[in-house]
Amino acid sequence: MGRFLRILVAAAALLGGVVPLFAADSTALTRGTAITDPALLRKFDQTNALTISRLLSPERNSDVPLTTELMFASLPQLKAILPAIDAEFERYAAWYKATYPGETIGVGEGFDAQLFDRANLKSREARFVLAGIVNRMDRAYVSQESCGEIRLIFRLARFDGGPDGSKTATRLPMTFNLVMKARDARQADANGKPVSCAEIARRWLDNGDWQGLIGSRFPPDDAMLDQIETNIQVSVAPKSALHDFRSDYLLKVFKYDAATRTFGESTLENQIDRDRILADDALRRDFKAWLLAPENLREFDRGTVLIPERFLAKAAMVPTPAGLDASALQPEFGLMQGEGKGDPVFTDNDVVGALKQAAARGLDLQNVRSVAGFQRRLNDITCAGCHQTRGIGGFHFPGVDWLADKPSNSTIVPASPHFFGDQLRRRDILTAFAAGKSPDFSRGFADRPQTRRSELAGSEYQDGWGAHCSLQDPGSGTPDKSFTSWSCANGLTCQAAAASRRIGMCFIKTR
Repeated sequence: MGRFLRILVAAAALLGGVVPLFAADSTALTRGTAITDPALLRKFDQTNALTISRLLSPERNSDVPLTTELMFASLPQLKAILPAIDAEFERYAAWYKATYPGETIGVGEGFDAQLFDRANLKSREARFVLAGIVNRMDRAYVSQESCGEIRLIFRLARFDGGPDGSKTATRLPMTFNLVMKARDARQADANGKPVSCAEIARRWLDNGDWQGLIGSRFPPDDAMLDQIETNIQVSVAPKSALHDFRSDYLLKVFKYDAATRTFGESTLENQIDRDRILADDALRRDFKAWLLAPENLREFDRGTVLIPERFLAKAAMVPTPAGLDASALQPEFGLMQGEGKGDPVFTDNDVVGALKQAAARGLDLQNVRSVAGFQRRLNDITCAGCHQTRGIGGFHFPGVDWLADKPSNSTIVPASPHFFGDQLRRRDILTAFAAGKSPDFSRGFADRPQTRRSELAGSEYQDGWGAHCSLQDPGSGTPDKSFTSWSCANGLTCQAAAASRRIGMCFIKTR
């Protein structure tokens, strides 16, 4: 039996034998696709069943989770993470000082821009707590052999002692995602047969089998480890004469190397290195030719494109709020005609010509059907652009604050509208896997879920109050073809958000 599965079975025993995988009051949208129940997550944490140290180093004889001081110092797999984060912070601070020379930046309230206190990553009072477990078999197109991913999402928290010896827990703005493969294709079940993607999907959908989280049963355990993803709110700066209110988030990815048994810096999937591409004529020509090739444009439209590493960055700084209009805050800004200074990578004629070529080859594009659609997909295909879309600050899954007896309104919802709006698509993929069918991995834009099922109709995710909708193009007087289906429910009207000419929000009609 594999390491992760052994831990899950032990956790089931510790929690009293047969415990349902999801609590009865779990959100219906996440049933079968994610574990978000705070009571269950609390029990996992209290029994040390699913902690980072237990997952990475099960041989450790410890019944308590490790503080960040001990975790980063004693787990050799993590030795490259803190130095890499420190280097990004130093680069960011230098950039901020050069960009806003009249403002100060540092840790504490006395600075114009308040930095995240990295002392919490080497503290005896801070540790990571489990915020949720998410099935990402909808990402099996990245690696069919692994059947996609299972993500264990941890949130950093600080535990401060009170005068009576009690501990007050405060969640901090950082998540640490341990990404594991849904299966190791080389491993077999108790009968000697490979565990299939269908079996893993059925266990999740059955809603009560602890073994459904990971389908593999036998060593090598390291084969299940994929990568670690970190997201940190680097700084918060109030509105000033130089800028609007903003908070910046750092995204980093560390890929597991089984040979060295360490996580090392890696490029972020589809995170276009905008500045490097714009500065290198050969790279920009190659990028344009690659992305506009019909077969790649089709995957770009479907949301399943995998951009080659030579065009990607190893870190992303995500400013929020970014708004709906094109601006330098968005990751693709400057690549499209009419944005920023200098020559763009893609002109309007480039995109129109590529769309016509795709149509001539019989490729039915569902989302990217105009220049504006191409621009929006160029943003939301990136890590940074996705996190800027309908997120909770710079996060899509902060998790419910189960540490607090009375959590605030901002911490009783586990995830963002984008996360919830995507769950039906993910469940459809699990259902197809379970039935032995080929799943449809395509997705719509991050702003709105793809219209496939009716459960979201009239909700904030699709057509309801606050949903993103399509405005008439001021030039032609007709909706943009990429957003024709983005309508509002009866009683609501699509109104412009900020200065956006194409995308608005659904609001109650006013006279």
